[in-house]
Amino acid sequence: MARLFERVTIAGVGLIGGSLALAAREAGLVGEVVGLARRPETLAEALRRGLVDRASSDPAEAAQGADLLLLAVPVRAIASVGRQCLPSLAPGAVVSDAGSVKGAVVRELDALVSPAGRRFVGAHPIAGTEEQGPGAADATLFRGRLCILTPSAQTDAAAADRVQALWEGVGMRVERMSPEQHDDVLAAVSHLPHVLAFALMNALATANIDFARYGGGSLRDATRVASSSVEMWRDILLVNGAAVEQALARFTGEVERLRDAIRQGDEAGVTELLTRASRLRRGWGGRA
Repeated sequence: MARLFERVTIAGVGLIGGSLALAAREAGLVGEVVGLARRPETLAEALRRGLVDRASSDPAEAAQGADLLLLAVPVRAIASVGRQCLPSLAPGAVVSDAGSVKGAVVRELDALVSPAGRRFVGAHPIAGTEEQGPGAADATLFRGRLCILTPSAQTDAAAADRVQALWEGVGMRVERMSPEQHDDVLAAVSHLPHVLAFALMNALATANIDFARYGGGSLRDATRVASSSVEMWRDILLVNGAAVEQALARFTGEVERLRDAIRQGDEAGVTELLTRASRLRRGWGGRA
């Protein structure tokens, strides 16, 4: 595949940013890759693993002459880091992100990037794990997974096509939807499950039970993502709070239905609710 970008600056060389660096380089989609991070140990690890060609903690230095800036930092840091990098980017450069919330990010970045003569394309590669840092980077992370682009009225069509080609080039399927639809969908299928995992771990702590000794596979599966980055998920939940609250309301409604059936000894009601959930899960096609 032809090279899409000559110099790429990746702000945040952890799981997503580092994995993209590896995968894009292997596929010949990019030329030089420069890593940007706050912590010297993060930059050192990214260099040691060969994720990037150069690394810097200075946004202006890292972004110098780049024709693509990928902002793979916590959601509430995206606009700030982008603002610091913008003046150093090549004229007409493409700016994109990997954030799990799109409405607020797209509004902020559209207002910031377009007046500076660059082009912003919102993107969300749905391929994370609970692992963190450059040591978790994996060139195969994106294969067969979904990436959502969230173009707005201001999005340059050619820039969006280049960003789509980049994610497709590392093995992703790409769909496009509005930033608002994205946030509603992800609140239900991603943000809510993380909330439940965090809450379940805290509930176990208050129950004074040795969960590490007695917990089995079901508990490990249900709480796996509770070890995810606190900084990243704090930002996601606060920025997408309204949509997450709606998802939580739907969930708590279902919990109350099941709780009422159990309290009343309603065998048929409990069976119906469990059967419906089991049928839906088995029909999903995912791992049982």
